[in-house]
Amino acid sequence: MFLDFMKEIEGLIRSALDGCGFELPATGTNDLQLEISPHADLASSVAFRLAPLEKRNPRVIAEDIYNRIVPLREAEWVERVELAGPYLNFFMNRRFLNSVLEQACLDQAWTGKMEGSVVVEHTSANPDGPLHVGHIRNSVIGDTITRILRRAGCQVDAQYYINDMGRQTAMVVWGCDHLKLDGSKADHAVAKVYIQAHKMVKENPELVAEVDRLIQRYEADDSETAAKFQAAAKYAVSGIQETLHRMNIHHDSFRWESEFVRDGSVDQILAELEKTGLCEVKDGALQMNLESFGFEKSMVLRRADGTSLYITRDMAYHRWKSATYDRVVEVLGADHKLVSAQLRTALRLLGIKEPEVVIFEFVSLPDGSMSTRRGKFISADELLDEVEKQAFVEVTARRPEESEEFRREVARQVAVGAVRYDVVRVSADKATTFDWKAALDFEKLSAPFIQYSHARACSILRKAGDGGAFEPSLLASRDEIALIKKIAEFDMVIDRAARELKPHQLATYARELAESFNQFYRFSPVLEAEPGLRAARLALAVAARNALRATLETLGIPALESM
Repeated sequence: MFLDFMKEIEGLIRSALDGCGFELPATGTNDLQLEISPHADLASSVAFRLAPLEKRNPRVIAEDIYNRIVPLREAEWVERVELAGPYLNFFMNRRFLNSVLEQACLDQAWTGKMEGSVVVEHTSANPDGPLHVGHIRNSVIGDTITRILRRAGCQVDAQYYINDMGRQTAMVVWGCDHLKLDGSKADHAVAKVYIQAHKMVKENPELVAEVDRLIQRYEADDSETAAKFQAAAKYAVSGIQETLHRMNIHHDSFRWESEFVRDGSVDQILAELEKTGLCEVKDGALQMNLESFGFEKSMVLRRADGTSLYITRDMAYHRWKSATYDRVVEVLGADHKLVSAQLRTALRLLGIKEPEVVIFEFVSLPDGSMSTRRGKFISADELLDEVEKQAFVEVTARRPEESEEFRREVARQVAVGAVRYDVVRVSADKATTFDWKAALDFEKLSAPFIQYSHARACSILRKAGDGGAFEPSLLASRDEIALIKKIAEFDMVIDRAARELKPHQLATYARELAESFNQFYRFSPVLEAEPGLRAARLALAVAARNALRATLETLGIPALESM
């Protein structure tokens, strides 16, 4: 769709550049400065890039390029090109619009041609308790990136890295040896044991040695200790998975830290790091001095008791990922910026491909939004319960005639959408506050608004039945053309979000698509139109429904047919 239109324009511009004798340094993606514009379907500001190289006015450069493009002799999708000062404005022809409508109606427009294998590591919360509100953004961003990459055509492995060798896990194991797990949800039960064990150890410092011995025995692969660690971690992760599944988030595979100790990968990494000449032993611990790379604090690689640290095991894990996949993506909170930068520096020194890291700022709750727990730990489960409860109130107010079963199921799916969309709609590098009232507002630009747009399209089509053959050229009003063009943008948005790892771009598109459909619905009656126009508008409703569904699914939001 839109990528085909863009590709043709790129060909026209590059051919013109060659004809003018202009040499444009490659910058990777979008070096022709192509952007959607309020003045055109696609505009290029490439003249600005060429101006300092050619030492000429960008208006003159743009005119030279324009004169080499027009007249359009063999363009398949471009109707015309306009010169607007230093800008080149391109417009779609009717043939392109008709092709978009046909592809969208046949449901053949939603998978890209991007190739390669990608691993996306996200969530990876310590197995010492439930996910909290802060984890949600990691999980939603990671899962949405996974879905975007798949939609773009990549083979994606969504991966959870289990920290089974950390002190937190050792504390859980020690706690399970001395305390009983209650019958609550697995991750919550583990948290209670962890909190109590931590308190006991803090009050009795002599118990620290017992926890340290557990770590040492596990790293030494003592079979009895290993069984305890793995059982505790699996139990906690099973509870975490329940919460993730509730949010429509699933992992394809799980890797354990201990794997990379057992197979010798960590020892190999340490040996190679020592050869850099940047390592030294201080107080019995092996440390790496990265001061020459801008890090004031040394990176500890191995404790004085000989056990490895998280960052060392993480380096071994990253080496495995870089050797196994074409592209390595990981999602980390802002509190990991320093450690992540140190890790990437060390990987670079070893010649290991660095991961693409998506750093996100944290999500918070407005004061008083869950006052019964204010100032305390708020789990993701509690947040989801609260949002689902409020969603049920909203759905009941709108559909009181429906059964309770229907209202509760819609409320569950609306709640999932509300949380996911509100988290991902903001760029990852910006902090955000989750407000369930705004997130559940059916009238504003939230997930329920987008879900309702899809449900409305489904309702129209249920009432209309099969529209039969149609004439695309009858769709000529401003709102009809705008909706076709917005549908066309889907593949471009997916492609850019996949390359740039910016899922908020798809969230923005979802809102704009829903707005465009509602504008069409408001000013272009479907069921009441005369037969020829009715058939054409029904086809556009089919195309819009398919586009909304594909967009919602890629965001991990249920595409409801009735709500």
